[in-house]
Amino acid sequence: MSPGNVHIQVDSLYKQSFGSLLNTLLHRFPDLDFEEAEDILQESFSTALIHWQRDTIPKNPKGWLYKVSRNKAINLLKNKSRFTQAFPEETLAAEEDIDDPGIRDHTLGMLFACAHPSLAPKTQMILTLKYVMNLKVEAIGKAFAMTVDGIDKILVRGRTAIRANNIQLTVAGETRDRLPVIHKIIYLIFNEGYKASYGPELIREELCEEALLLCKEILDAGIGDPDSKALYALMLFNSARLRSRFDAGGKLVDLENQDRRLWDKDLIELGSYYLLGSKTEPATAFHIEASIAWLHCLSPDFESTDWGLIAQLYAQLLRISKNPFLELNYAVALFYAGDRQKAFLLTNDLLRHPFFNQYYLLNATLGKFYWMDGDKTLAREYFVKAINQTHFEIEKEFIQGLLNL
Repeated sequence: MSPGNVHIQVDSLYKQSFGSLLNTLLHRFPDLDFEEAEDILQESFSTALIHWQRDTIPKNPKGWLYKVSRNKAINLLKNKSRFTQAFPEETLAAEEDIDDPGIRDHTLGMLFACAHPSLAPKTQMILTLKYVMNLKVEAIGKAFAMTVDGIDKILVRGRTAIRANNIQLTVAGETRDRLPVIHKIIYLIFNEGYKASYGPELIREELCEEALLLCKEILDAGIGDPDSKALYALMLFNSARLRSRFDAGGKLVDLENQDRRLWDKDLIELGSYYLLGSKTEPATAFHIEASIAWLHCLSPDFESTDWGLIAQLYAQLLRISKNPFLELNYAVALFYAGDRQKAFLLTNDLLRHPFFNQYYLLNATLGKFYWMDGDKTLAREYFVKAINQTHFEIEKEFIQGLLNL
């Protein structure tokens, strides 16, 4: 295999497996620090790049990486005389015996460890995004509107708290108490995949898939609740529309112009099943969001969408969880439901938000509103602002297309 292809394979494996390998390493070697485990894995991936270019990629690359990492961990701990317990027999297994299910069990354990109640809510989420999902600190900073330095400080405090409180990397104890945090984390992971906040790719499907897998594992393990089902349904509905977000030429397509024949009917049907099974009183935020996504999926075309009901659901959702992203969606629903005056009031009010006024979709939405309302001059001003606020070329091209209408 050519060096270029090996680089691609290693990069893909890094994105998909770094988090699960890190969790397995920390679980098998509790004497390792987080930073040491990360360094070991980084070295192992570098070793893989050299060896696989010279020889060939093994049949089980993840197992190969774990074996190399395991040996490096053993050597490090022996040199530092920091073993506190004997090696479990499984650590001596050949790489062919290392399977994904065994590794994924530790990922779920890390997920629940990061949601430990002794950790602050923001710390819980940031630790998970870094150590379960292996997101770069830049991407996490974008998601939380924080600097890289701020994220690094929270990660250091979080790692220190895990060691100080002897938090076990297992699914044990009062797990249901941690579910609300777990749900928020999983949805944040999904959204980062559905619309990346950092990097060259607008969509990272592997993150969407990972979020779905984590949620399904919680359900299959019997530790989920109705909200787990509602969240799973919501993510299934959104995943069903992924293929239609780009045209044949790779250009971004908005909801109004998507080819709904590309929507995955099997995922919509599965999502409907879980949504029906998630009913609870009173309705939760995830249940309402999933219901909104379900209404979109049921509409044969954009014009048939029940915007009035969707606006009502967003109003109900905002009474539970008020945030500017939901307010923008509420304004869009009101606009298409016919209440343009209130939609303009809401969106213009969001411009006063110190962070959200830099969000390209807010200005793009205002541009679309004014364009449809007949004020082309003001619409162009907002479109230009939106173009300057996104770093994704594909989004710049999409908004430029609106300017050229």
